[in-house]
Amino acid sequence: MAFSGTYELQSKENFEAFMKAIGVPDDVTQKAKDLKTITEIVQTGNHFVITMTTGLSILRNEFTIGEEVEMESLIGKAKTVVNLVDGKMVAQLKEIHSVTEVSGDLLIGILTCKGIVYKSVSKKLP
Repeated sequence: MAFSGTYELQSKENFEAFMKAIGVPDDVTQKAKDLKTITEIVQTGNHFVITMTTGLSILRNEFTIGEEVEMESLIGKAKTVVNLVDGKMVAQLKEIHSVTEVSGDLLIGILTCKGIVYKSVSKKLP
């Protein structure tokens, strides 16, 4: 599966409930909910560099499929192993289960924490 590209967030479901589940203060959630997010993925074989830019915040993670790595997430740093399962990137970051896939020109992310599912859909930019 080819993940490389630059994607712009188009929609999100359950954002506020998910942020509450992971312990983000309401005022921070309110400020973040309308910010545009750009995700850039550079894939070289099984090696990935993913940079997410939201407003002034930049979150960058670099990893190789199947190897343990420390990643930065919404809830701080956590060690994880990203695996490819049926063409999807799957990882467990502390209490957050993450599944990311490409479908056509869409990047779809599903994050689950404490039974709350957050779905984001981003469209590949030309």
